[in-house]
Amino acid sequence: MHELSTLSLWHATMSAEEWGPGRPALGSDLQVDVAIVGAGYTGLWTAYYLLRRDPTLRVAILEAQVVGFGASGRNGGWCSALLPMGLDAIAKRSSRSQAFRLQTAMHETVAEVGRVVDAEGIDCHFAHGGYLNVSRNPMQLQREAEHIKHLHSYGFSDDDYRVLSQAESTKRLGATKVLGGGFTPHCAALHPARLARGLARTVERMGATIYEHTPVVEITPRTVRTHLGTVKADVVVRATEAFTPSLAGEGRTVAPIYSLMIATEPLPDDFWASVGLHDRATFNDGRHMIIYGQRTADNRFAFGGRGAWYHWGSTIKPEYDRDERVHALIHDTLRDLFPGIGDAAITHRWGGPVGAARDWWCHASFDPSTGLASAGGYVGDGVGTTNLSGRTLADLITGEPSELTTLPWVGHRSRKWEPEPLRFIGINATTVLPVGADRHEDRKGSSSKWREAIMNRLLGH
Repeated sequence: MHELSTLSLWHATMSAEEWGPGRPALGSDLQVDVAIVGAGYTGLWTAYYLLRRDPTLRVAILEAQVVGFGASGRNGGWCSALLPMGLDAIAKRSSRSQAFRLQTAMHETVAEVGRVVDAEGIDCHFAHGGYLNVSRNPMQLQREAEHIKHLHSYGFSDDDYRVLSQAESTKRLGATKVLGGGFTPHCAALHPARLARGLARTVERMGATIYEHTPVVEITPRTVRTHLGTVKADVVVRATEAFTPSLAGEGRTVAPIYSLMIATEPLPDDFWASVGLHDRATFNDGRHMIIYGQRTADNRFAFGGRGAWYHWGSTIKPEYDRDERVHALIHDTLRDLFPGIGDAAITHRWGGPVGAARDWWCHASFDPSTGLASAGGYVGDGVGTTNLSGRTLADLITGEPSELTTLPWVGHRSRKWEPEPLRFIGINATTVLPVGADRHEDRKGSSSKWREAIMNRLLGH
């Protein structure tokens, strides 16, 4: 068993061959064309598309732990077209047509990931089954209908987002209390750690070198400093997401927000016959507190949610990956949705931080004058978005004119997070308020307007 197999279900269900041999740490100073800090999806996709553009590039990837250690290896396995910022926020900064362009690029990204994993032989259990959001009370049903109507106002059609009747929703997902829902085909389920490790092997075949166990302490123009040596490069890509605050001068760039997950043992065929998800659509419901689930290729539920506390000073510690209270709430939620799981064993409990910018925007940026590039701020929606980041950064770095380099998230700069204690109070309010709003709906049968207004303000909606 690999020493990091306890990180998540995904890490535990990889063979020794899929883990592959360990990679050495940086042993001395180095000179390359492109230095990428972080061997998660953003860094790996950037390396992949750069080397597709120019196979002669010398590309080094520096990773503090191992490939797929962070959110790229531990997430819910949704390769979705979701963005952390809404279309209205994008339109406000640019235009409605630009918001449409960016969202359409995300639709195309889901298919692009599928194309690459097929072309490169990466067996990550990719299943392009779409995403189902079920509504389990009248307020959720109303919100979903309004949301899809709003998306249609931007120019999307039922081919992209459509309202489902109660019968259609229940046929796709046999959860309790379902009144209806919404569906988009622009999502795929996958095994995230297999994708990360497979991408790493691919970029190494293409010529990149990955240095593991090499924590970076500082990034400056054309220079990456570690305790094991200094890397000089024409271009330096920061692809550190939730771990960005560990870098010198980056303590308030993003905030690490924890998301936790559980997985059941494999469930029998008669259970899945009643529950559905035959095409492995990802799913959630319309509550305010974020939940997310998938049927894995080996017939488990992999199911997660927010609700874990943000820790003072953007601290990240291994013990924060497991919170008995939050894991119990996630388990209760899964049993409420699917009582048929009964006493099925929960075989894995895990979690980890995702990166959030202050205005809840993600970005892809490159400054030719300094050689500094970065991408991130996905707030948990990064499985697909990182691919768009990698393609966009490759175009920006190589100077290749493209439709991607003019998308409205390119070059976006989020303001810094507030210092403590304001950051602690504000972020944890976004943890408490959704719970209160959901309880109010359950008790009163109506929306909690003041909680929703505060949440929208805090989340930049």
